[in-house]
Amino acid sequence: MIPPPLLKRWNSLDRATLLAYQGRALHRYLRDCVLPFSKHYAAVFRERGLKADDFRSVDDLAKLPFVSKTDLLPTPENPQRARDFALIPDPRVLARRPATILRALTRGRARTQDALGREWRPTFMTSTTGRSAEPVAFLYTQRDIDLMGRAAARIVEMLDVGADERMANLFPYAPHLAYWMFYEAARAKNIFCVGTGGGKCLGTDGNLRLMKRLKPTVIAGMPTFIYHVLQQAADEGTRLEGVRVIFLGGEKVAEGTRRKLHEYCEKLGSPAPMIVATYGFTEAKMAWAECPHAIDAPSPGFHTFPDFGIFEIIDPETGQVQPDGVGGEIVWTPLLARGTVVLRYRTGDLSEHGLSYAPCPCCGRTMPRLTGKISRVSDKRSLRFQKIKGTIIDFNELELLLDDVRGLGSWQVELRKKNNDPNQMDELVVHAARAADASEETVAACIRAQFARTFEIAPNAIEFHSAEEIRTLQKVGVAMKEEKVVDHRALSGQPDAAAAAACNNGAESSAATPV
Repeated sequence: MIPPPLLKRWNSLDRATLLAYQGRALHRYLRDCVLPFSKHYAAVFRERGLKADDFRSVDDLAKLPFVSKTDLLPTPENPQRARDFALIPDPRVLARRPATILRALTRGRARTQDALGREWRPTFMTSTTGRSAEPVAFLYTQRDIDLMGRAAARIVEMLDVGADERMANLFPYAPHLAYWMFYEAARAKNIFCVGTGGGKCLGTDGNLRLMKRLKPTVIAGMPTFIYHVLQQAADEGTRLEGVRVIFLGGEKVAEGTRRKLHEYCEKLGSPAPMIVATYGFTEAKMAWAECPHAIDAPSPGFHTFPDFGIFEIIDPETGQVQPDGVGGEIVWTPLLARGTVVLRYRTGDLSEHGLSYAPCPCCGRTMPRLTGKISRVSDKRSLRFQKIKGTIIDFNELELLLDDVRGLGSWQVELRKKNNDPNQMDELVVHAARAADASEETVAACIRAQFARTFEIAPNAIEFHSAEEIRTLQKVGVAMKEEKVVDHRALSGQPDAAAAAACNNGAESSAATPV
């Protein structure tokens, strides 16, 4: 981690200082942890004739190949392929290290063995979801869990969340990063926290009952689920006073969603809460939060932790590293991780404006920020609404398209085949629940106008439902993530529509989300 004297000055550390530190940390990490104990990277370095001494700066990362999720998926020849990316130390190598010998002499053999076990032995895992045929497990040691807690503590510190707060963690119980990140945030900062397990455990009613008793000042959860909970509270005339921070993860966060949550909080007696998106992915074993900002102001971006890892922004087509301020695909390299380790990991997420080292317009920190919207690289699909040609739809935009429509509550976009016939054209149907003060005609006109502006198409139908019916369609309390976009064309026999069925949840990242 960044040495304490530097960390105290993190508001004013310049780009050159941070990159120089990362270059030194990268060299140590490769020399002491990755090359001795990673089967995969030991082979990569041998094949390329590389040594740890060849890596002295962040620019030297270009000597390494990228890694993506497909590189960790099992194959018939190597069913335990992901294990090759785990750091598995040779006890004899560890025992011969001067630091180990010194620790044994000063602290004793038993305490030294325990410390080494906490650093290197995997005791926990999270898993990827939704983007590949099979989930990929990422292993954590106790050191990794402590590191996740430190990262989580930095997030809540940025919002001045302290030990006198009460937190409701509405993320679903699962081996999924988002829940555990906020569990560790509460543990690290000694915050009273209740994990509800989201809708699958207590349902919307149960979560609302618990929150009425808990009176949380901090809420963390999926944007869509939190929306449903707050909406039901408003419908019942319930007061939820004192909420001052809402952390969102697991889904992209549209400005419209942020605004609607803010409006519901005001109705419930919690005016002006800070609503903060987080961005994370399984492979990093941590998440980052955007700097708090006014509800009507653009996001200043996500503050990253340069002592924990290195972000690169690359051109997704050429793989070339982009200069500061230029958008591209997000690539991650850890500097402290144990357990499963991937270097130059291609996340499949696009940062609209890339990295910025300029002082944050909200807090003044100069730590690198991921700026602009975050979306998926390959979420463009072809839909056939007419016989002449297909229409290309960017699902990054589709997932957020209707959140900004005023008068529209919750919604779902359904893709299906006309007459349920696989040989017929595709249809796009919008299922909508209107706000109490809006008419169906006005909302329908706004929905059509939004589709026309963005995609130059019109929905085949707009069907209005009650809020409860939309909850059922979105599988609130049933699915891990609420389904805002569903593709039912596969049910009509369309080949490769199954791959499109995962479109409803966007990135595994959170943000922007997504944790």
